[in-house]
Amino acid sequence: MKKWILLIALSVAALFEVQAQGGRGFWHQEWAVEQGDSIPLVHVLPVYVFSRPVDLRRYRRLVEAVKKVYPIAKIARAKMATMEEELCRLPTKKAQKEYIRQIYHEIKAEYTPVLKRMTRTQGRVLLKLIDRETEYTAYEVLKEFRGGFVAGFWQGISKIFGQDLKSQYDKEGEDRMIEQIVIYYEAGLLR
Repeated sequence: MKKWILLIALSVAALFEVQAQGGRGFWHQEWAVEQGDSIPLVHVLPVYVFSRPVDLRRYRRLVEAVKKVYPIAKIARAKMATMEEELCRLPTKKAQKEYIRQIYHEIKAEYTPVLKRMTRTQGRVLLKLIDRETEYTAYEVLKEFRGGFVAGFWQGISKIFGQDLKSQYDKEGEDRMIEQIVIYYEAGLLR
């Protein structure tokens, strides 16, 4: 009797282990039927191989940066959507300006401590991910909600520190590694 209970417990544990591993390591899976046979088409995620240790360190730094700032970029997208909805409902320009000023102070109070502790790499990745999530560059967001003078001022300050508020997200070009890390992050493949 004990052997049967042990055997059932092991098979249940193995079943959960198989289910936990399903979907890891590939993007998505499709099935094709050719001459009556089902053939799985698995789109495997690329694996980066680094020949120099310095490249591996840069990649790991990029992974850590994405893990830290991606949730902030998603929050920015949600806040931007609610802000645009509310601005459409407000009747006058004066009410809109007051609402923008109120949100600005809330965001400043909440995120200034977080942003002060960011590295330059994390700041650059945050600017890229804000563009990815909101489809607006950080410069466009500032210009829309705070005005052209304020946006130009902060663009100048960011240029002094080697950043660019007008940087756009290019998931097929220079930002393809960030895009891959975001896909891994959303799939839960990063620890």
